[in-house]
Amino acid sequence: MADLTIPEGGFWPAPEIPQPNIYPMEWHVETEKLAAIYEKSKRELWNPADLPWDGLDPDDFTREQRLGIMYWFAVLANFDASGPAVFARATIQAFEKHEEDPVRKCFFSITRDEMNHEECCQRTIARLWPGGPLDWTPADDLESAAHNNIGWLYHNGGRYWTGYTSAVGRYSLPVLFTSFMMGEMAASTLFRGMSSGTRHPVFSKMFERIGRDEARHLKICMTILENEWPGLTDETRALITRQLRAGFVFLSMILWEPPEGFWELPPYFLNNHRILMDHARQAGLGVLSYDEQAENWRVAMAHIRAIVERWGIAFPAIPELDLEGVPVDFIDPEEIIPVF
Repeated sequence: MADLTIPEGGFWPAPEIPQPNIYPMEWHVETEKLAAIYEKSKRELWNPADLPWDGLDPDDFTREQRLGIMYWFAVLANFDASGPAVFARATIQAFEKHEEDPVRKCFFSITRDEMNHEECCQRTIARLWPGGPLDWTPADDLESAAHNNIGWLYHNGGRYWTGYTSAVGRYSLPVLFTSFMMGEMAASTLFRGMSSGTRHPVFSKMFERIGRDEARHLKICMTILENEWPGLTDETRALITRQLRAGFVFLSMILWEPPEGFWELPPYFLNNHRILMDHARQAGLGVLSYDEQAENWRVAMAHIRAIVERWGIAFPAIPELDLEGVPVDFIDPEEIIPVF
């Protein structure tokens, strides 16, 4: 064996690595529960291509119903299509901040799941409305209304992404994960209702699997928050309160209807949105009624309230759902970071 080269005076220490940086690499584990959730995510992995897509026949629906279903999935895509990029960015930040190994792996698992959810939107739209969401030419007023509404939705999605990318590096884990937790609570609520309400087997299987993923994401968020919430400062608690209000405003577009505070929409948007949602509902997609959506959202917000108040975090007033709390009068789009 060749002799080692050992310089006089000993080896030279490698330069200090400026942070944030993914190096030096390490795999320390502090929360075994997170490691177990990550292992479960691998066992529960599913492939959207394996859903019975041949059973989704466009001829089974009227043109208005196909348009309505496409529109609903376009609304969903405004949230789910941002999921892979949002959690990919958060995964990189977790590496740069040298979070424990299970946190990084759980972020990765959510990124992978969100890509599956986006693929479900993609496949459904391609099958029922080729060229959707936006790469098609409307043939009448109803189609023009759908096309225009989707354009406005994606305008706001772009504003969300701009705000998220500028905000995510500024916030601590408790703030980020409270925002993520709210999105996962909302998603679990939505897909639980959709899977039981839909009349079509493709959508039933799809929503069941997505709902299972979202429930696991919620467990990840809650496990991390149980580690991070003790010892919160008053400043961080106030930030979380604002993020809870921001999450309600942002997520209501898919859970219910968009309140004021973030959404830049033309005055005709909401009426046309309701008509298109009615067509999706009549197609048997499983879209809940206005009142059922409001009640589901109210129950989800009550769960969130019970969770955060245990840690001394004030719950924001949600007057749209008649929920009392701390008034939050202004939401800066630069502060909105929830993900669905």
